[in-house]
Order: sequence, then structure tokens, then C-alpha cells
Amino acid sequence: MENFSWVAVAVGLLYLAALACIYRILLTYRTAQGAIAWIIGLLGLPYVAVPLFALFGRYRFGGYVRARRMGNQGLTNLLNRFERQTTSIAAPADQYFTDELQVLCKLGRQPFTEGNRCTLLRDGEATFEALFEAMENATRYILMEFYIVRSDRVGRRIKSILERKLAQGVEVCFLYDNIGSVGLSKTYLKQLTAAGARVASFGDGNVRRRRFQINFRNHRKLLVCDGTIGFVGGINLGDEYLGTAMDHEPWRDTHCRIEGPAVTGLQLTWLEDWNWASDECPDLDWAPQNNTAGEDRVLMLPTGPADDWETCTLFFLNCINNARSRLWICSPYFVPDFQIMNALQLAALRGVDVRILIPEKSDSKLIGLAAYSYLVQASKSGVGICRYQPGFMHQKVVLVDDRYAAVGTANLDNRSMRLNFEITAVTTAPHFISSVESMLEDDLDNCRLMTERDYRDRSILFRLTCRAIRLLAPLL
Repeated sequence: MENFSWVAVAVGLLYLAALACIYRILLTYRTAQGAIAWIIGLLGLPYVAVPLFALFGRYRFGGYVRARRMGNQGLTNLLNRFERQTTSIAAPADQYFTDELQVLCKLGRQPFTEGNRCTLLRDGEATFEALFEAMENATRYILMEFYIVRSDRVGRRIKSILERKLAQGVEVCFLYDNIGSVGLSKTYLKQLTAAGARVASFGDGNVRRRRFQINFRNHRKLLVCDGTIGFVGGINLGDEYLGTAMDHEPWRDTHCRIEGPAVTGLQLTWLEDWNWASDECPDLDWAPQNNTAGEDRVLMLPTGPADDWETCTLFFLNCINNARSRLWICSPYFVPDFQIMNALQLAALRGVDVRILIPEKSDSKLIGLAAYSYLVQASKSGVGICRYQPGFMHQKVVLVDDRYAAVGTANLDNRSMRLNFEITAVTTAPHFISSVESMLEDDLDNCRLMTERDYRDRSILFRLTCRAIRLLAPLL
């Protein structure tokens, strides 16, 4: 009888916890489908759903929001000052500064600056060559933030350069994501720290004030040298981006190099993440820079689960809805929600050349299968889904008409839209747009256009599997 009473108490507490989770869902849910799925699970299988909700259930990174509001006042002032900056900003009357670009400024709370030089880095070889050169030439500080850092040849080369620059008196701050860099050796980090680098993990740091979930990840990949040169894009620090990793297909990816006032936006994004992870603000020159390096207009657009809106979703919707003649999007993971898919269909129906470049060979079999379930919708409306054939295409690139291009870290999936911290560089520079167009034309030559038959001619078991996996889109 006593054992029975303890079981009853345990079950009662479990259902109370489930009700508390449901209460939170009803107050904060973003999609009705996701909310209903969680509620059904919490009521039907609370002993499974309650722990899962504790790990994966929250939609907004409350801890980061509180750190942003209550953190270093100097950081807050810097962010506000850069947002309100009146110099080096494209004027609203400028032909390039349309309503859709003003929307992007409001989403990212950063200005669209001019006076930049933006260079496309088409692959891993070009990217690492530029990264190494910028780090070698740094004289004051190097700020790094990468989702994945490996202890392989590329990783060791990075560490060697950093140790050498530290010996020369250059300050180094090294931020990584503990989930993405789960395989990074402790020895690697200890050696960097021993050499004098400041090292912080986005997930493990700041335990005192955080309520962290493993579902929130810092997916950004960026580097800033001396506050004047910055890099952003899809490339992590690993041999696979050079095609030299023995257990990987060659990875096709893209980065970009930026000089000019826009680097301040990249640097302040890094600083906000660093302040969260380490609870400190390094004593460096953080003031917005007005130095001009070229004539390019560039916006840094940080997005993430601490924003007031679904910033990444709104970025893609803004691009899709405003495309007039062409919309080419590269994403290794294509699991769009209904609003993104509907917007893509509408764009194609109004005559826009919509092409989505995804890899034939994916590092996630589930996501690769889920993409098949969109073929019928896409084909009927004229959306072209093109599978890149050689190796694994990992780049995240958007080309809207001949008006602007974007290179960054965000994918067309739920994780980038709602759970990951991402960053994207947007530019209206004609030479950059032309470079992106040429690059994507070469990629399209290596793609296979998919049709309804790629899905309809497969077995019923295959089609059911694809549709079933698509139901898991919020978790993929």
C-alpha cells in the first residue's frame, strides 16, 4: 500500500509537470502544429515528453534575452549607437535603399552601411587562404566565433597562427559552440589558453545566469581582425572544406571577406555573444568605425532565438516576397515550413525564376529524405529544386534579382529559423552580385533538376517514409 501511494504521488507530480509545460506552451507557442504535437505528447506520454520538453521545448532563449537587457551597459550603448549611426549609411532616398532593405535594417537592428569592400570567397581553399592571411597580418586583436572547430590539419594551422600572434602581443578571443565542436579536444583548448588566448564556449559558459537548452546553438562562423577586416559565411574550421578529410565527401561552401564600416556590425555581434558566454567585455576599441575601404553597401544581419521576432524567417520571407525576376537560394538543409513554401510557390507563380540548390549527398539522411516530400508542391508551381551532384553542398547563399545577394550561415529549416543564432551579410554591390551569379551558374551546371517523378515513381514505402520524416521538421 505504501509503495502504491508513492507511485500515485510520482504520477501526480509528473502530470503537474506536464500541465506546467502545457501552460508555458499556450503562452509562448509560435506554430499551432508544434504546440498541438507537444500537448498531445505531454498528455499521452508525460514520462517521455516532459524530459524532452525540458531539453527541446522552449522557443525563445530567455537567458540570452535577460543577459542582453541586464548585461554590460557599455555594450548596450555601443549597440544602440551603431544602430542609430548617421554616417556611412545608405540614404533612404537612394535608389538602392528600398523598403525591403529598410526592413532588414529593422530586423537586425543594424544600419546598411556604405564605403565597404566585399569579396566573394567561392570555396574552402580561397576562404582559408584569406583567413590565414588576415590573421597573420593582425597587429592588435583577433576575434573568432565558429560553430565547429576540429583538431585536424586546418584546426592545428589555426592554433599555430594564434599562438604565434599571441607571442607577438596580439590579443585573441576564441568562441566556439560546445555542441557543434563536441569533438574538439581538451588539449587543443588548454594549449590555446596556456598561450594566452581567452577561450569561451557558448553552451558551457555563464552557468550562473543561464537556463540553457541544447536545442539552442550558436551556428555563426565569423572572424574579425583589428576591427577592420571581417569574414562571414558557411565555412567552419575543418579539413572537409578542403576535401582532405578522409571520412567526408568534398564540401562545397562559400564565405565572404569584408572591409569597412560593416565590420563594426560583425564585431558587435561577436561581442554580444562573447558577453553572454563569458560575462565580460574585453578592453578593446569597440567604437563604430567610419573608415571606408570601397564603395559597397553592406548590412550585417544577426538572427536568433533571443530576438523579438522570428528574424530569420522574416528575412527569407522578405527576400521571397520581393523577388521580381529571379530568386536563387542555396541551402544544404531544405525543410521549409508552410509559410516559406507558400511564399516560394507564389513567387514562382508570378513568374519569378525560383531555384533551390540542395545537395544530392547530405550529411543528414533524414533531411535528405524529407526534401523529397516537397517535390510535388514545388514542381506544380514552377519552383525548381536542383540537387548538387559532386560532394556535399553546404553553402548558404541568396541571390535576389540583380539587386542584392546574401552570404551567411542560415539554412532553410526550422533550426535556423527559430533555434540557432545565425548571421548573414547582405550587399547591393553590383560586382559582388555578378560574382555570386557566376558562381551559382557554375553550381547549377553541376546540379540535377528534380521533378515530380523523382517522388511519384518511388515505392509507396519510400513516399510514406518521406512524408513521415517531414512531420519531424520542427526537430530536424
